[in-house]
Amino acid sequence: MDNVTEPDSFELFVPPDGSGERLDRFVARSVADLSRSYVQQLIDEGRVVVNGRMVRASHSLRGGERVMVTVPPPQPTSLEPEAIPLCIVYEDADIVVVDKPAGMVVHPAPGHPGGTLANALLSRYPEMQVNGGIRPGIVHRIDQDTSGLLVVARHDRAMQALTEQQRARQMLKIYLVVVAGRFKQHEGVIDAPIGRHPSDRLRMTVTHRPTGRDARTHYRVREELGDYTLLEAQLETGRTHQIRVHMLHTNHPVLGDQTYGGRRSRSSFGLNRQFLHAHRLGFCHPHDGTWREFVSPLTDDLEATLTKLRVAAGTQR
Repeated sequence: MDNVTEPDSFELFVPPDGSGERLDRFVARSVADLSRSYVQQLIDEGRVVVNGRMVRASHSLRGGERVMVTVPPPQPTSLEPEAIPLCIVYEDADIVVVDKPAGMVVHPAPGHPGGTLANALLSRYPEMQVNGGIRPGIVHRIDQDTSGLLVVARHDRAMQALTEQQRARQMLKIYLVVVAGRFKQHEGVIDAPIGRHPSDRLRMTVTHRPTGRDARTHYRVREELGDYTLLEAQLETGRTHQIRVHMLHTNHPVLGDQTYGGRRSRSSFGLNRQFLHAHRLGFCHPHDGTWREFVSPLTDDLEATLTKLRVAAGTQR
């Protein structure tokens, strides 16, 4: 019989003096070896329920409640170095800034065991073993078919400093994105909670259910292109697929987005992916605290699509 690893389940009861404590804090201190950030991920995935209900990580416990926690089996921790070319924008003893191409997955996941940015980083920087080597130095992610800038930590101290900046929303992350339609206001904020889709676990959605987490995207119109608009989108929070989900929510799906695009995005002017590019990235250097900012120009395929859009709109420069 095959040895199948089953998820661990924990049944917790909130004591009367636990009234008022946050759910994520209670679970993290009650179950050994679970960090608070990992508990928040479990809650977001619907693996923590209170009296049979999914609630937010910030849920205030009342005492006497029954909390069920399901921890999935650990994933294989081996990560093989692979000599994959990388576009390195900047590197020093503490950090690396990478300009990721579209099509590259950031770290291994089901269906993508290799060929990832993490594999390439371990090949180029063998000493990069932060996070136990599972996701070496990965501070933040961008989607497989999104191109642009990421910062990677070369050791644990840099990882901690950059992660703290991200948690405090002090990093600058600005994307260039083409969406369907025009905006009445040339600047604005999309403030809509994002959570896992109730019926499709591979998708995210705007939801006001208890599992929805705060999500804010600032946008500014950069260029009107007939029936489309080129935007600068700045992330205040960093939820999974945030820009793509927020744009669909406002009825402005991202051009070329096969998951969230809807019909209006299918006519993609020859583009084989979503028009989404991590354009500017800024943060305080973990060693000396100086502000560093980097810019990545649009890739050739996005520039070609932009030219087609301008021709179709009669605005070709």
